[in-house]
Amino acid sequence: MRFRCFDNLRLFDVVARHLSFSAAADALHLTKGAVSYQMRRLEDELGFAVFERRHRGIALTERGEQLWHVSQVAFGDLEREIERLRESNGTRITIGMSSYFASRWLSPRLMTFTEAHPQVGLRLQPTLELADFRGEHIDMAIRWGRGDWGDARVESLLPLPAIATAGAAIARRIAAEGLAAALPTLTLLHDSEHSRAWSDWCHAAGLPFPGRRNGLVIPDPNVRVQAVIDGQGLALNDALVADELRSGRLVQVSPVALHDYGYYLAWPRGAMQLPALREFFDWIVAEAAR
Repeated sequence: MRFRCFDNLRLFDVVARHLSFSAAADALHLTKGAVSYQMRRLEDELGFAVFERRHRGIALTERGEQLWHVSQVAFGDLEREIERLRESNGTRITIGMSSYFASRWLSPRLMTFTEAHPQVGLRLQPTLELADFRGEHIDMAIRWGRGDWGDARVESLLPLPAIATAGAAIARRIAAEGLAAALPTLTLLHDSEHSRAWSDWCHAAGLPFPGRRNGLVIPDPNVRVQAVIDGQGLALNDALVADELRSGRLVQVSPVALHDYGYYLAWPRGAMQLPALREFFDWIVAEAAR
């Protein structure tokens, strides 16, 4: 039997993102009852449940999770193709990245791209967490980490080992007490709630990971660098803080480095069909290799 409720699949995608009939109804300017009714119709047409109704909200069933993944890919491919057709052979692209990376590495080099490719409309989208390619209409993102993200195709761009850094005052304390003794009493600054970077670093250094009890999450790298300078704790940084290291505002407190960390290009499936994105990819990879 052919499936016919494609309109409800779009609505299903919104509900799955919010995991709330009420929030989805607000986003779609519908009533909660209308959204709930359409989801019941979708489940009847599918022949299986996509949501588990609970006392406090809803959750995706296992089949619902699988359907949501497939629908995201399909809708993403469709939206990118429409955008490609709209933008005269794909000459407008959006690149997501932190303002930290944009200002410290990309900005000084960007003029060479715009001069070589004047036909490409380039938009830089500030992002702190992992980019939502579809939701934020991002064609490619530049992410920091180990490159182990399952939602995208990934290519190493700029391998920059992560090193432990402190402000001058904390660095003097570490020099006096020793890192092993001082580490459990210091605040570790993380880039996200789920980051494994400090755990990886402690393992590489042969030190016990203090856990997140005294941790502080600061997603914005610019704010995190300043927090370390101000004595708020330790953070993992890379060679993009070379000026701060030279001036002594930041101090590397251990020779241990995470050599598999750095900046990666990440893009959703099918995005490289945009000629402008391929041109940007080739350019930035060549720049990073210089």
